[in-house]
Amino acid sequence: MPDKRVKTMGKHSGRYTALAEKVDKTRYYDPKEAIALVKELASAGFDETVEVAIKLGVDPNKGEQNVRGSLVLPHGTGKVPRVAVFAEGEAAQAAKEAGADRVGGEDLIAAIDEGWEEFDILVAHPAMMRFVGKLGRKLGPRMPNKKAGNITDDVGAAVENLKAGKIEFRVDRGAVVRLGIGKVSFTEQQLAENLASLMGSILAARPGGIQGRYVVSGVISSSMGPGMKLNVRQLTGSA
Repeated sequence: MPDKRVKTMGKHSGRYTALAEKVDKTRYYDPKEAIALVKELASAGFDETVEVAIKLGVDPNKGEQNVRGSLVLPHGTGKVPRVAVFAEGEAAQAAKEAGADRVGGEDLIAAIDEGWEEFDILVAHPAMMRFVGKLGRKLGPRMPNKKAGNITDDVGAAVENLKAGKIEFRVDRGAVVRLGIGKVSFTEQQLAENLASLMGSILAARPGGIQGRYVVSGVISSSMGPGMKLNVRQLTGSA
């Protein structure tokens, strides 16, 4: 006898479906128009994050094309990250004064090794990296990184920048950069400026030798809302 059970996994809610009907799936939206629509369609009952996904024409499996960088968004992210710092002595004191949520040396390394994960971003003083290296397999891409500015002699300034809205971006295995650029409670202008700042940094991080299009496509949405395709030429300022 045939199985008549209805498969519901992966189906969207009625609210989401109704919102998605207001998005023209065949259209590539001007970034400012898309931001306005994202704000209009956000209705989850909390301050949703505005998220972007930028597909790049790179091969993440090639080290020289593993796009990565950081920037301080002009208007922050709307969320103050929890920052843990690997440092000792004067550097540790500077990190504490800058507002780090936890500062430590081998004690912090041991805590993370044992499963402590109450942090969003890790910062390290260079002198600590010979000890922090043991966490490489456990932390993976969350390891402090010099290119992202998270391995630095001035850990105090790094903490201040992160608390002020500094973010790190990197391509995933699908060559996509996914990031939150603020909250739906931000003004359209604030979100537009944050998006422009992010795109400027992504363009500046273009690896040498890339053939063809670097920014292939882009999508923007609120965390609980439908996505809309972005006009890449306008997104990159090439039109």
